[in-house]
Amino acid sequence: MRALAVGVDALLLEAASGEEAQALHAELLRRRAEGSLVVREIVPAARTVLLDGLADPVRWARELTSAAVPPAPPRSGAVVELPVRYDGPDLADVAAHWGVPEREVARIHAATEFRVAFCGFAPGFGYLTGLPARYDVPRRATPRTAVPAGSVALAGPYTGVYPRSSPGGWQLIGTTDAVLWDHTRVPAALLTPGTRVRFVPAGQGGAV
Repeated sequence: MRALAVGVDALLLEAASGEEAQALHAELLRRRAEGSLVVREIVPAARTVLLDGLADPVRWARELTSAAVPPAPPRSGAVVELPVRYDGPDLADVAAHWGVPEREVARIHAATEFRVAFCGFAPGFGYLTGLPARYDVPRRATPRTAVPAGSVALAGPYTGVYPRSSPGGWQLIGTTDAVLWDHTRVPAALLTPGTRVRFVPAGQGGAV
């Protein structure tokens, strides 16, 4: 792991993998909760964690890069269930890439418990991990100019749900009516880093 100064009171920690970044994020949250780390914001990304509002970034850079990061603790907290219709236009392409029937894509996806690794791209968009590496899929060669809101999509190791209509190159496998972003809600984002998520096929129960 390496640390990069960002301005005068922020630090960007770069991990070797997404799994290490998630473990680092969990450890930093633990330290802040116990009071040993005073920081304004902790922002995870694919392989980095940003600490913003540190009193002494140089000291923390030295301490954090020399300390071993413990594995992320077992997942806890309530599971957010997202009802989904596996009706996406790229479902057949994903099935072919996985080497399974289309209905098996739905079964595998719905049987997986996901975790929000980080957020970005658009307000309310979470990058969900949980599928084994053998189910990674490439982005589309030609991105769509408009992906409908509520589209459940795959790209690389991630699952995501488009919170609003926007351009995108992910593989669309389904649709949900869940509201991912609502500025009148606290928090506004339904999915925040660390949240456990399951996709429930329409007609099998599950509520948001």
